[in-house]
Amino acid sequence: MSQSLTAFELLLRIDRRCRLLGADLPSQPVHRDTWSGIGFRLGEHWFVAPMGEVSEVLHEPRHTPLPGVKPWVRGVANLRGRLLPLMDLCGFFGHDLSSVRKQRRVLVVDHEEVFAGLLVDEVLGLQHFARDSLAPASANDLDGPETAFVQGRFEGERQWQVFSPFALARSPGFMDVAV
Repeated sequence: MSQSLTAFELLLRIDRRCRLLGADLPSQPVHRDTWSGIGFRLGEHWFVAPMGEVSEVLHEPRHTPLPGVKPWVRGVANLRGRLLPLMDLCGFFGHDLSSVRKQRRVLVVDHEEVFAGLLVDEVLGLQHFARDSLAPASANDLDGPETAFVQGRFEGERQWQVFSPFALARSPGFMDVAV
């Protein structure tokens, strides 16, 4: 290197050398717009809830039963000093909850005035789909009361119904827990 180069000229040489060496690097894959959600199972049906609609996932906590409520209201649990009503989502839709207790999980929903735990048969973790593969829900996909809360579906190894916990929290039937 000669002493007559200014700092700017030196930076230009480094930039030119980096560009020449970088030309042989493999091209980056095209980024696809993805949709992510929490996968869960209710009976024989597979659902995915949008990431922004589930605040956390828990193991089934110890809870205290409540008198004078519908059978699908399991009770209330203490979640870090906050009372969490536990709702059996299978029971709400008229299905039986899985007898395998250690697979059960609770999806915590915190939307507007509703703070509730939705007890499901199993959580299958984070699921990712290409956003453009979202198809509208069809009448053939489900035939139960859960169809009111399904906003679409993704096809893959299995069919995933997009379930909205926020829509459930806004429904009058979900809020009517008294016998």
